[in-house]
Amino acid sequence: MNAAARRLPWPRTLSARLLLLLLGGLTLAHALSFGLLFYERYQSTRSMMLRNLDEDVAVSVALLERLPASEREAWVPRLERRTYRYLLRPAAAGPAPETDRARQVTSIIDDSLRHRYPLQARQVSRMPERFEVELRLHDGTPLTIEVTPSGLPLARWLPLVLMAQLALLLLCAWLAVRLAMRPLAQLSHAMEHLQPGQDGPALPEDGPAEVGTAATALNALQARIRGHVSERLQILAAISHDLQTPITRMKLRVETLPEDATQQRLLADLDHLGQLVREGVAYARSSHVASGEPVAMDLAAFLSSVVGDYQDVGKPVSGGAPSGLIVQTWPQPLRRVVGNLVDNALRYAGSAEIDAGRDEVGRVWIRISDRGPGIPEEQLQAVLAPFHRLESSRNRDTGGTGLGLAIAVQLAQSLGGSLRLHNREGGGLQALLQLPA
Repeated sequence: MNAAARRLPWPRTLSARLLLLLLGGLTLAHALSFGLLFYERYQSTRSMMLRNLDEDVAVSVALLERLPASEREAWVPRLERRTYRYLLRPAAAGPAPETDRARQVTSIIDDSLRHRYPLQARQVSRMPERFEVELRLHDGTPLTIEVTPSGLPLARWLPLVLMAQLALLLLCAWLAVRLAMRPLAQLSHAMEHLQPGQDGPALPEDGPAEVGTAATALNALQARIRGHVSERLQILAAISHDLQTPITRMKLRVETLPEDATQQRLLADLDHLGQLVREGVAYARSSHVASGEPVAMDLAAFLSSVVGDYQDVGKPVSGGAPSGLIVQTWPQPLRRVVGNLVDNALRYAGSAEIDAGRDEVGRVWIRISDRGPGIPEEQLQAVLAPFHRLESSRNRDTGGTGLGLAIAVQLAQSLGGSLRLHNREGGGLQALLQLPA
C-alpha cells in the first residue's frame, strides 16, 4: 500500500476543511479541559477520602471500644461512609496490599490509631479496587475496615450538558466558517458570471479587507481584459470592413474577363473571401448585439417561425418547443444563434432537429441535433474557438471559415447563456443553448 492510499481522506472544499479544523481544535480543547477537570476532581476526592479516614478511624475505633459488645452491631452501620465501612468480622483472604493507594491507606490508619493495634491488610480485588484492614479490639473482637476507593458520582445532567456544549461548539464553528466563507463564495459567484468582453457590473468591494482587495484587483483585471477584447474586435471589424471595398472592385474587374474556368475559380475565391470578411465583421459585432431590455417571448412561436423559414426554402428542418414556454431574452440575437447552429447542422449533416424545454432550476434550453459525422470528443471544446476548422480545406462547403460556432458562442454569452456541444448516441451532434432562468 503506497503513501497516497494510506493517506486519510481530506475534504475538497475550503469550507469543509475549515469546519473540520475548527471543530477538531475546539473538541480537543474541550476534551483537554474536561480531562484536567476530572483529574482535579479525582485528586480532590482522594485527598478528601484520606483526610476523612485519618480523622474518622480513631474516633470510630474508640467508640466501638467503649460500647458493649451487644450494641456494636447497631452502631456499625452509622459509622459507614461512601468509600469505607466497618465490619465486625476478620478480613477476607487475600494477598498483602498490591497498590500504592492500599499501602498508603493502611499507613494512614496505623498513624491515626497511634500504632496501638497490630494491623493486617489484604488486597481483595484490583478491578474494582477493594482492600481490607483488620485489627483486634481489646476484648478480642475482630474489626475490619473495608475500603472501596471511588470518585464522586457524576450528576445525571452532566452528560446532557456535555452534549449540549459539543453541539454549541459545532454550531459556533459552522457559523464562523460560514461568515468567513460567505464573502469568498460571493466573490466566486460574481467571477463565474463575469463577461470580460461586455460591460457588466463591477464586483462588490465591500466585506473583509482581504476580499475587498481581491475584488478591486479583479475589477481592474476585468477592465483591462475588456479593453484588450474591445480593441481586438475593433481591429478585426475595421480590417474586415476595409477589405470589402477592394474585394468588390476585384470582383467587378474579374467579371470583365473572358468567361472561362480561370474566371470562375477567381470568382469563387472572391466569394469565399467576401464570406470570410462578412463573418469576421459579424464575429466582431456579436458580443455587443444584446442591447436594451429583454422582452417576454413565446419560444414555441419563435421556433415555429424559424423552422417555417427553413422549410419554405426546402431545407429539412423540423421540431419546435412545447406551448406556453416563455423566455425573457433578445429575439434578434437568439434568432442568429439558432440560425448559425441550424446552418452548421445542414452543412455537415443535411438536416436538423430542434427541441426546447426548461430544466429543474428554471433555465430554458434549446437543442439543435443532427445525424452527421459528429466531432471527436477531444475537439468538442476547440471547435468553439474562432477560425478553428476540423478540415484543412478552406472550401466553404467543407471546412468553412471557422467562425460560425464562435459567433454562436459569443451571441449566447451576450444573451447571458452558454453553448455546449455533445455527440449523440448512434451518431451525430447536439448543440445545447442554455438561457438564464
